[in-house]
Amino acid sequence: MSAWFRVLSHWPLWALHGLGAALGWLAFGMSRTYRRHLLAHAALAGVSRRDALASVAHAGRMVAELPRLWLGRPVPMRWSGMEHIHAAHSQGQGVLFLTPHLGCFEITARAYAEEVGAALGKPMTVLFRPPRQAGLRAVVEASRQRPGLETAPTTLAGVKQLVKALRSGAAVGLLPDQVPPMGQGVWVPFFGKDAYTMTLSSRLARTSHTTVLLAWGERLSWGRGFVVHVQPLGNALPEEPVAACAAINQAMEALIRTRPDQYLWGYNRYKGPREGRA
Repeated sequence: MSAWFRVLSHWPLWALHGLGAALGWLAFGMSRTYRRHLLAHAALAGVSRRDALASVAHAGRMVAELPRLWLGRPVPMRWSGMEHIHAAHSQGQGVLFLTPHLGCFEITARAYAEEVGAALGKPMTVLFRPPRQAGLRAVVEASRQRPGLETAPTTLAGVKQLVKALRSGAAVGLLPDQVPPMGQGVWVPFFGKDAYTMTLSSRLARTSHTTVLLAWGERLSWGRGFVVHVQPLGNALPEEPVAACAAINQAMEALIRTRPDQYLWGYNRYKGPREGRA
């Protein structure tokens, strides 16, 4: 696996995206469960069938671009909303980035690490669970070892590390539309249907001296690179945990509606939580 990743890391982005689109459609054709989830979830959100089917190719591109992002030379990338990051850091605030499974969410952490974290000495910390496949583990771990980027385990100690990072004025990146383990979430609406939603995002948002920003990486056509979009959350989150999680879901919905063709509709967002420990 690692050998293939190293070979693919030298491919141009347009070729990887072409390969990824084909793989996405192959997966769509071979898995009835995947097809059912993708089409049902998109329909629930009121997304057109055209955008839903376009997301099939984008899901494949998301996977195929990883070797280049993790191991290859830098990809074309620009920012939209960088001023919000600088404004928060200039006031001594930590920054909590909330990013849905939209576009290239891998590029957001990498872009911050390269453009802000390393330069200002304010790294981004992300939760990290090593892959079970031994051949892939070394590749993924290497991708996380870069200036301006730190990792935290998916344990209580890891959560404490995230809080410490925010209090120190650094940054934390989180995917709040990921289904958490049992006991670490609440059931609140996501596109009109209750989904088990992590409470960690709202807990971190209440950390003192923390600014919450929404971020996602738009994938440009024909391998032209990415645009990292950053914007304020807007209204302050409610104090009550369930209401706060519902507000975060609404913010994620608004981001997703900007480019529904790049959201991972095939992700089983409405599944029940697994057993686990905080």
